Amino acid sequence: MKKINTVLGLISPEDLGSTLVHEHIVASQPGWECDPLSRPYDRGKMVQRSLRALEPAKTFGVGAVIDATPIDLYRDVEILKEVSEQLQIHIICSTGRYTEERGKWGYLKGRSSSGVGDMVSELYDGFMQEITQGIGQSGVKPGVIKVSTGLGCISSVEEAVLLAAARASKETGLPIITHTEDGTMGPEQAALLIGEGVDPKRLMIGHMCGNPSLQYQLEVLNQGVNIAFDRFGIELFLPDKVRTAMLIGLLGIGYEDRVMLSHDYIGCSSGRGGKLPEEGLRPVANWSHDHVFRNIIPALKAAGVTEAQIRTMLVDNPRRLLSEW
Repeated sequence: MKKINTVLGLISPEDLGSTLVHEHIVASQPGWECDPLSRPYDRGKMVQRSLRALEPAKTFGVGAVIDATPIDLYRDVEILKEVSEQLQIHIICSTGRYTEERGKWGYLKGRSSSGVGDMVSELYDGFMQEITQGIGQSGVKPGVIKVSTGLGCISSVEEAVLLAAARASKETGLPIITHTEDGTMGPEQAALLIGEGVDPKRLMIGHMCGNPSLQYQLEVLNQGVNIAFDRFGIELFLPDKVRTAMLIGLLGIGYEDRVMLSHDYIGCSSGRGGKLPEEGLRPVANWSHDHVFRNIIPALKAAGVTEAQIRTMLVDNPRRLLSEW
């Protein structure tokens, strides 16, 4: 097993413990900085908010978190370093990009006037710079490559990201984790990346719990990849009861060695604050970094899921994804 890059340096795989595989310690929507009414960027306050959000997960024994924040969602590795050091929890950060619709693409499109081939090259060079030299002047090296696709299709820009990530992953061994939009394009992501030569065991297709179709789940799993049920607590479009039932079904037919758990929770963000009306808050009332432990695992156990299966999803599978190459 290879050692794993964390924001505080290399660790042994055995040091991970229970791992949440898709969270955001801090992430912000592109464009927040253009709002004159946004709060000033205060790293010290953001560290404190991030600590308060993540600390409950630490009390449940979480030893590591993959922060899936790509470059264009305002990844801040200095905050991640402070949170990791103060909370004594391992944080693995990402290189990568977000969807074409919601990411920041004007600059790179301008540099890639000759087409997608130019963009693949530009993206690959950027990923490799961070993987081999570190992010900016921080010295922090990412432990995963994050890619994203939009609703119902993979745009040419997003395809360029996947192609560049595949190349970087093959050369460095870093695993690829993905964002899928509302339970779409998981099979297509897996097929494209595997077609580019990425080892399926190095892939984790994300947000699979956004689609309750067993056929969709099996179309992805039959390609040999890992999947993440990683949006527990976000019940705007799909209730957790449905996600839990689907997960129990997959465990019942023997897929525990390829499923991982998380929340996609954003502990802290920049921009203008605001309060949702009560009816808007209700579907995210449980969304947090510790909801899986407080509510989902007890429901799994009540349905007959074993401690061994839970450990496989929380400990063994993330450790294998991050280190076995």
